[in-house]
Amino acid sequence: MEKIIARIGYAAHNYSALVELPNEVVAVTHKTFEGIKEAIAESLEFSREGHLHSNDTMPGWVRNGYEIEFKMEISALLQYYDGILTRSALSRITGINERQLGHYATGYRKPREKLREKIIEGFHKLGKEFSSVV
Repeated sequence: MEKIIARIGYAAHNYSALVELPNEVVAVTHKTFEGIKEAIAESLEFSREGHLHSNDTMPGWVRNGYEIEFKMEISALLQYYDGILTRSALSRITGINERQLGHYATGYRKPREKLREKIIEGFHKLGKEFSSVV
């Protein structure tokens, strides 16, 4: 079974996803996070069926089966949690001001690598704190 990576981002009021496969690319958009995951699965299944009915050499992911791994860009992560965690709370756990987090959440700007790591570390720290609750 092959692992297929779907990278999910957010911009212009939509989630977008990109899957790079050998000799093809799958790109989809959707208004919701759950919708984008479904759109990816449907598009990959459509592509798989096309390969099964063609006379071309079948890619390994079609022949051996596949599983999808979703990887969120910072914009998608912040947008997804926007209604769950306030920007004020995210600012406290990341050390990045609320306005800048808003730019990252809407996809208006992309954080530099150092700030991206700071955001990820903040979420990991929050996750550890949540998991320690008894």
